[in-house]
Formats: sequence, structure tokens, C-alpha cells
Amino acid sequence: MLIHSDWLWVIFTLAAALAQTLRNATQRGLIAGLGATAAAHVRFLFGLPFGLAFLAALLLLTGQMPPRPSLVALGWMLSGSLMQILGTALMLSAMSERSFVVTIAYTKTEPVQVALFGIVMLSEKLTLPLIAAILIATSGVMIMGWPARQVPGMDRHRLKPALLGMASGAFFAMAAISFRGGILALQAENYILAAITTLAIGLLMQTAMLTAWLALRDRRALREIIQAWRPSLGAGFLGAVASAFWYLAFALESAARVRTLALVEILFAQIVSRNMFRQKTSPRDAIGIVLVVVGVVILLNS
Repeated sequence: MLIHSDWLWVIFTLAAALAQTLRNATQRGLIAGLGATAAAHVRFLFGLPFGLAFLAALLLLTGQMPPRPSLVALGWMLSGSLMQILGTALMLSAMSERSFVVTIAYTKTEPVQVALFGIVMLSEKLTLPLIAAILIATSGVMIMGWPARQVPGMDRHRLKPALLGMASGAFFAMAAISFRGGILALQAENYILAAITTLAIGLLMQTAMLTAWLALRDRRALREIIQAWRPSLGAGFLGAVASAFWYLAFALESAARVRTLALVEILFAQIVSRNMFRQKTSPRDAIGIVLVVVGVVILLNS
């Protein structure tokens, strides 16, 4: 028997945001040794066994067979898989340029883009409270990410991570819309089974695409990924857990609402940066955090 609740998507989203923050922090530590593309592959290659294990466990528990994806569903999943690969690679590249929190802030322009893509691609509707929540919360993360002052000769170095981060947010926005489209296209009665099936298929596609790419372009990186299996295993597990919760949330709620609430990740990123990377919270960061909280409160009451 499935559990349904108007607030269940909130629990799924918060769990996904926390797992994703920890995964991003883990992947950031792999960039120096592997490079952005190879570090991105870690999320998928080492996440695949866990994704398949989640699906197998669910099938055993429910006694059901996974839904058979149509060509439309597979098309959505392929689009989401590719967009997520590009978004992850750009995010990790931005992290190598700027601080952990600032990079996450730039990528969190995503809710605005999700809202726009959702209207175009899934005909999702926006209410005035949702629009207000998106704009207020997003302005909070932009305040946190915007350069505090101009330094002569540093404009290019400030602009590059900003552009990488915002481009990453655009790809993540399209990935969110695509994966929600894939889940809905499965037309399964069991939303949990639909979400986890999408997770397993998506990870299979992503692993195949990036493995083929690296096999053709950088075989050395593939060997280095395997050699770094210990830290990579943790990143893969956290990535699979985060994606599972994202897809469960997408199965129950619009991508715009889910990704707006997901801005709480910036709060988690602040905690991680203070404890793992010894990065301090400025007064302006505090203002940004307040705006994010206000936006989330409006969202949850809309």
C-alpha cells in the first residue's frame, strides 16, 4: 500500500538536497586528481550498482514488475541523462574556480529556468505565490554568489565561474523537467516504482554514454577512476540516494515547486563549507540565507 500525503514531496526533496550536498562535497575532492569530466562520471558509474540494487529490492518487496517504458518515456530519460551529465561537469568545473558555496549559489538560478522550461515542455502552471517564492529565494542565492567588490584584473576570473554555474543550472533545469516527463510517461500506478525505474534506466544511460566518451577520448581517466574507487564509492552511493529522492519528489509534485524548495541546499552547503572547507559565512551570505528561507516559507504555504 502506497503512502500518499500532501507533504510527502517536501520530505523527499529535503532528503535529496541533503544527500546531494554531501555528494557534491565528495565529488569536489576528486576534481584535482581526475578532472571535471571523470569526476562527473564517478557519480554515475559508482551510482549504477546502487540504483540497480534499489530497484531489485523494491521489486522483491512489492512482487511487481517494473513498468515497460515507451519510446516517449525513454526519450525523456535520455534527454534528462544527457542534461544531467553536462550540468554536473559544468558544476564541477565551476567549483575548481570558486568556493563551494558560491558555485552552488550560481547553479541555483535553476528554479527560474525550471519554471520556464516546465511551462514550455510540460505545460505546467505557475501561481503568483509560486512565482514570488521562486524570485525571492533565487535572489537570495544570487546575493550570496555575486562578487562582493570589483578587483582590477579579476573580472574574467569572476565571470567564468559565474557563467559555468548558471549554465550548469540551465542543464540541471532541463534534466529535472525531462526526468519528471519520463516518470509521468511511464504511467505507472506505483509512483515509487516509476521513480526508481527511471533512476535505474537513467544511470544505465549515463554510465554507457560517459564510459564510451572516456574510452574514446581519455582511457587514462577511466583507469584513474577505477583506482580511486574508495572515495568514488561514497560519491556514487550519495548520488544514487539523492537522485532516488529527487525522482520520488518529481513523481508527486511539479518540478518548479520541487526545485524551489531544493534551494535549502544552499543552507546545507553553508554548513558543509564551514566544517569541511573552513569557509566563513559573511553578513551578505546571512541576508541571502534569510531570503531563501522566506521564499521557502511562501512556497510551502502556497
